[in-house]
Amino acid sequence: MAFAITQSCCSDASCVSVCPVNCIHPTPDEPDFGTTEMLYVDPRSCIDCGACADACPVDAIFPVESLTGPLAAYAEINRAHFTGPGTAPAGPGAEPDEERGEEPAAARVASAAERPDPGWSEPHFPASLTARAAGLRVAVVGTGPAASYTAMALLTTSAEVTMLDRLPTPGGLIRYGVAPDHQSTKAIADRFATVLRNPRLDLVLNVEVGTHLSHADLMAHHDAVVYAVGATSDRTLGVPGEDLPGSLAARTFVGWYNAQPEVPADVVDLGPASRGRAVVVGNGNVALDMARVLLGDARRGGDLARTDIADHALAALRGSHVTEVVLVARRGPAEAAYSLSELRPLLLREDLDVVVDAGPEIATAIAEAAPGSHAAALQGVPVGPVDYSVAPASGPGARRRLVLRFGSVVERVEGADRVEQVRLVPTPLPGTDPGSAADAKEPGVAASTVPTGLLLRSVGYRSEPVAGLPFDEVAHTVPHDRGRVVDPVTGAVVPATYVVGWIKRGPRGGIGTNRADAAETVAALVEDANAGRLDHRGPAGGRVGRGSRRSFRRLVRARRPEAIGRREHLAIDRGERERGEAQGRPRVKLATLEDLLATARR
Repeated sequence: MAFAITQSCCSDASCVSVCPVNCIHPTPDEPDFGTTEMLYVDPRSCIDCGACADACPVDAIFPVESLTGPLAAYAEINRAHFTGPGTAPAGPGAEPDEERGEEPAAARVASAAERPDPGWSEPHFPASLTARAAGLRVAVVGTGPAASYTAMALLTTSAEVTMLDRLPTPGGLIRYGVAPDHQSTKAIADRFATVLRNPRLDLVLNVEVGTHLSHADLMAHHDAVVYAVGATSDRTLGVPGEDLPGSLAARTFVGWYNAQPEVPADVVDLGPASRGRAVVVGNGNVALDMARVLLGDARRGGDLARTDIADHALAALRGSHVTEVVLVARRGPAEAAYSLSELRPLLLREDLDVVVDAGPEIATAIAEAAPGSHAAALQGVPVGPVDYSVAPASGPGARRRLVLRFGSVVERVEGADRVEQVRLVPTPLPGTDPGSAADAKEPGVAASTVPTGLLLRSVGYRSEPVAGLPFDEVAHTVPHDRGRVVDPVTGAVVPATYVVGWIKRGPRGGIGTNRADAAETVAALVEDANAGRLDHRGPAGGRVGRGSRRSFRRLVRARRPEAIGRREHLAIDRGERERGEAQGRPRVKLATLEDLLATARR
């Protein structure tokens, strides 16, 4: 029997590296790596050795025969990636069963040609530092996945690393972005924890580069600086009423339930003011995360109560009046941005009704969708117009409902002192030629006024300029060449300055995508160090004017007396885990800066 990769896949490709038969795809060398929802095991090649399961940092890989419940579908999901939806793997000489939907051999070959398998790629070995670059010291700004993979790659050399974060806790997206009911995804933090304990790494927390320290300060004490600062702003809808109280960006709501200390505990109102309904604009995985949390089981002993969700969020959800979430998508079901692996568990929940608010056009598109597609996943879900004038169910035992509305945009947000209702209007759906406006189709859904007191905007993130670095105001990224920061006017490389993660490539790709991204940036940095291209190094390789680790620590203490380091971080981590153990939870997060710093210094 083969192994299969399941929902919590982080796509960092650790499994690819250890597979002895090259049966896991896409690999980092293939063009669709970083664009697929997850990685997949080809059951026709898998030899059932289990090396991939041992290497997986998030425990997402299991033998097919052990998959039960919602995970059972992943045997078919893995197989269909290689043989096509609705087909079955055929042995040598087997004839296709066309009544069952199996493709003829010619069709399977054509499908494979669209995703060519390059076979074994050239082996990659970690870059190493020459004697000329001995003693290299690098500052990494950020402690999220991109920063952590960067530090991990640097520490495979003899380099010393300083990691800096403006918050008192490391982790970035893993701690403050991953939904609390995705604990398996958060397991990758354990791998990064070993990086933070490395004696060649200094951890500097509660310090903001650009406020307490400048780029010049970092360069005065390091040979190079890598910025892994992510995408720190939200895109807006650009409609009237968007700024009313009760209208929140996804970053705020996600930070609220993940105990991000800069998000107030009372920023979300799930009481009577919500009118029993939340409207989520967007239909990517973050939008589904928010809907799932709002409609989750927060009761004592319930699923959410066993996670590391913020205590204030758990209390609010236990008293929540919200029983209905409307997910608004600009495009149709075939173009949905969410992963099927995130949608399927919602469709399987017995305590949740899922409906599609749509006219006959979208109903037909769902009914005629090809097996395995996003639209086909909704076959069997009730489709029809929803009357939003009818209040959502309320009271003890009220059933909860998720409404998927496609082909719509927000025209305006209405209310006197806060959000009271949202006006949705139809927008054309892509036709057979997505680039042609003339080929677009009407979605067949009527304009609607949706009573609600809670609007959550999940329409994307964007990066902000980094002080002292060039910035592309259109792409919202720092111009670079394989991670080296480049001046877009002159084309010259900015000395000893690098980027990684979303500030480098834009807000796309999951946690594991950063592994290959970091490898590229670190390879460029090591190449520059070995060639003597980094500042602070004279022609013979000797350092020129670079401050020591000790002098940098003194500078940090002088500029930011409230700065904390590894010892204090471990005190916070230990305190949260101890509180969690007492409640049967992974941890109980400290949700304010005051509590975090007080625990750090105990």
